[in-house]
Amino acid sequence: MLELASRLLARLDGSDQRPGEPIVVATVIAIDGSSPRTLGTSMAWDGEAVIGSIAGGCVEGATVEVAERVLDDGRTRTVEFGVSDETALGVGLSCGGLLRIHLALLRPDDATGREVIAELRRAASGQSARVSLTAEGYRTDLCDAMYLDSCTPPARMIIVGAMEFSAALSSAAQVLGYEVTVCDPRELFTTAARFPGAGLAIEWPPEYLGRTEIDERSVICLLSHDDRFDADALAIAVRSPAGYVGAMGSRRTHARRMDALRERGVEPELLARLHSPIGLDIGGSTPEETAVSILAEVLAERTAASRRPLTELDGAIHARADIALVE
Repeated sequence: MLELASRLLARLDGSDQRPGEPIVVATVIAIDGSSPRTLGTSMAWDGEAVIGSIAGGCVEGATVEVAERVLDDGRTRTVEFGVSDETALGVGLSCGGLLRIHLALLRPDDATGREVIAELRRAASGQSARVSLTAEGYRTDLCDAMYLDSCTPPARMIIVGAMEFSAALSSAAQVLGYEVTVCDPRELFTTAARFPGAGLAIEWPPEYLGRTEIDERSVICLLSHDDRFDADALAIAVRSPAGYVGAMGSRRTHARRMDALRERGVEPELLARLHSPIGLDIGGSTPEETAVSILAEVLAERTAASRRPLTELDGAIHARADIALVE
């Protein structure tokens, strides 16, 4: 449910036209086999409108029917939908999987509801948050939890170089949930109008990378072509804990940068961390297509995916790590 934090708060807080009202949240707490969405995905129903999506097709219509009953009597329910389930309102998943869905009423005017709403506010503001789903409803501790819905602050993406490719990558990365910072010493090119939603670091990239917070979830993409600082910035990047470091440029540019990194004493095992030329070969060339290429490689690196077409693979499309033990 935390993935819907901002949209749920808009309904729970109400407005001048519509007061805050109870809302039913349906969350996928277990998956067996294939499913269109992943573990923890939620949708909500307030008696008039649906927020979010859990599977598509008939499953969501049947979930709304159950949500109506929860809205009427306030009783938490757990239901299963799948092709082999004869008790799940006769609804099957065309992909052949089984979903277990937890539905509970969230009231904005009781003590538990206020505690959960506080966690939703934390999630909406990019802070760590957690909500336990139990047989009775929701809690903010771990007691009797069937499933723990938690979120962490968004991972960072640092883009070095303010150019059109950077603008496209910044926009696309924000859609995927990254907190983006664009670093470039040129104030004329590094503007909020050009990079909406991104943080701006108008300073020398090696100095910024040397002092900013970088962890194992961070992504560093060097898209600049500036011999004054590219090698120094990459040396800091590959020595950092960043989970992904990539650099744009031709193979000749890459070879020149590798020589410069060796001159700076960067160890061979750290040089091997550098993804350059950046991105996967998908045939793209425009800034927007290049952004897709870069993000595809970032995601594949993060998940250790095969990078092969799904048509060449067997078994479930989504990893078995998406299955939760709820008994």
